[in-house]
Amino acid sequence: MTSKKITSVEFSRPLIVDRVPRKGSHEVFEADETERTRLATRFALPQLHKLSARLLAMPWRGGGLKVTGTVEADVTRVSVVSLEEFRQTTSFQVERFFLTANKIDESIEDDADPIVNGEVDLGEIVSEALGLELDPYPRKPGEVFAAEPENP
Repeated sequence: MTSKKITSVEFSRPLIVDRVPRKGSHEVFEADETERTRLATRFALPQLHKLSARLLAMPWRGGGLKVTGTVEADVTRVSVVSLEEFRQTTSFQVERFFLTANKIDESIEDDADPIVNGEVDLGEIVSEALGLELDPYPRKPGEVFAAEPENP
């Protein structure tokens, strides 16, 4: 019997932490059509037209990793006011810190995530950042919710 590895990560770009040079590693990548479709489903978007990242991975705290950079996305959203679809582009900064599990236990650093099996998944960092950046109540530009006036 053969077993298949099932992953719930829609957009994966693993980076082996030990291979990051002392001066850092520039990582530039973009989600392909299949990845964008899966991410659109994950975030309940009608469509994700583009998702790209320009990141810098730097060694941090003796075996850890600091990841900084810019993410750009082009998405179709549904307005909560009119229920009409509209297209929206966004660009935002990311900054994440990673430590080995034993260093996290010893550290008082609350913002560090664990390094799993010697890797950090840059695609998942970008996906999570996108999910946090998306407005949970999107509106088309210039659209306002107007309540009906009360009867006197």
